[in-house]
Amino acid sequence: MAILDRNFYQRPDVLQISKDLLGKYLFTKIDGEVAGGKIVETEAYAHQGDQATQMHLNRRTTHTEVMYRSGGVAYVYTVYRVHRMFNIITNKEGKPDAVLIRAIEPTVGLEVMQQRRNLSEAGPRLTAGPGMLTQALNITPDHYGLDLTTGNVIWIEDREEKVSEGETIASPRVGIDYAGEDALLSWRFRIKDNPWTSKAK
Repeated sequence: MAILDRNFYQRPDVLQISKDLLGKYLFTKIDGEVAGGKIVETEAYAHQGDQATQMHLNRRTTHTEVMYRSGGVAYVYTVYRVHRMFNIITNKEGKPDAVLIRAIEPTVGLEVMQQRRNLSEAGPRLTAGPGMLTQALNITPDHYGLDLTTGNVIWIEDREEKVSEGETIASPRVGIDYAGEDALLSWRFRIKDNPWTSKAK
């Protein structure tokens, strides 16, 4: 069990990083409460050959400075003024690639996550979607730019659980119709048959 370091995040292939994050464990320690679980769904966003990223950078020029930093920091923003999106910046400085964490299978801190989500039981509505998991883990825009390699507030652990290509489903990303043909790229990755992934569109 080891916290992922900068070398993991600063590799140039954001698609490979997105797939490699499946089976890793995302945790937060906020207000003294540790919560988290296994990453089961991700989406890749590349600074080259991806209109979804280019349109995002153009739309949010005052909010995207962190994307140009070296990989291994958090990029958190809000959509529809409600849902927080937790992204991990990857690649080297000046090459704005990112991975959106879309779902986790909760393993630690279920009670506190249920309280945060106002749920009476730990079903898929707890963390099976990007807005759900950030609420459950109490990740907010205050964590914008946070270093993910220190193990203090938000971090990801390698517990040596390997997810093979045969166990991985690749499909188009969600909610990026504005990206034209690039909206059809199969850059959303899920662990096959895992009930904690978000619903397919």
